[in-house]
Amino acid sequence: MRWRLRVVNVNVIWKRTSPDQSLTVYETTELYGERGRFRVLAFSEAAVQGAIDLSDPDRFVLEYPRAMLHVMECTDPTFEDVFLIGHGVGTMPGRLQGKRLRIAELDADVAELSASHFGYRGVPPVIGDGRLLLEREAPQSLDFVVVDAFTEDGVPDRLVDADFFRLAREKLDDRGAALFNVTVRGERDLRTSSVFAALRAEFAYAKAFVLPSANAADQRNAILVGGSSPIRYQARRMAGFVEVDRL
Repeated sequence: MRWRLRVVNVNVIWKRTSPDQSLTVYETTELYGERGRFRVLAFSEAAVQGAIDLSDPDRFVLEYPRAMLHVMECTDPTFEDVFLIGHGVGTMPGRLQGKRLRIAELDADVAELSASHFGYRGVPPVIGDGRLLLEREAPQSLDFVVVDAFTEDGVPDRLVDADFFRLAREKLDDRGAALFNVTVRGERDLRTSSVFAALRAEFAYAKAFVLPSANAADQRNAILVGGSSPIRYQARRMAGFVEVDRL
């Protein structure tokens, strides 16, 4: 997910309103300052969960999945086994076809919309709690655990706490790593800083990357990575994300 934006020229084509979580599929001619034809899955028409370019559906519209995939490919070029929590519109799962991929998605509507409105045709997600489904995986069986799961309030605490980090480490092989798409609010985000500290405490190697913004008070995407082996990447291929020492 990428965080909130001012939405203009919107054509709503599907909407669900509920006390738990509202979802909207809409089309727009402008997204994050880029002109074009975009279809977007969002919470309450504001927090973008996923998007495609209708003129070029195969390209990455948002930066964070491109950066996360680069870290994965650079850290372990021969990786095969991936457990992904959070399906979204299918952008990342679509790039992982051919791998041994397991996908957990809590919201059945999101899984259905990825196929009906965003053209996803890959490995179907399992509908259920990602943490509980990860517990069923064999120890040291995974190359990567990827968390890209959001509610309107951000990443659920139970997917970024010390117990979850320990669970992920137990399921990863010696070269494996866990990657998390999170958000940073303002210049000093105490919650995300605490999450990163817990990640560092659990894994021998940990890195944080942030998508810069002209306004330091903006809510921005960040990528956290923890592993038992060195985490590798090339700065020029991080889709604008930069490594930081603290959040």
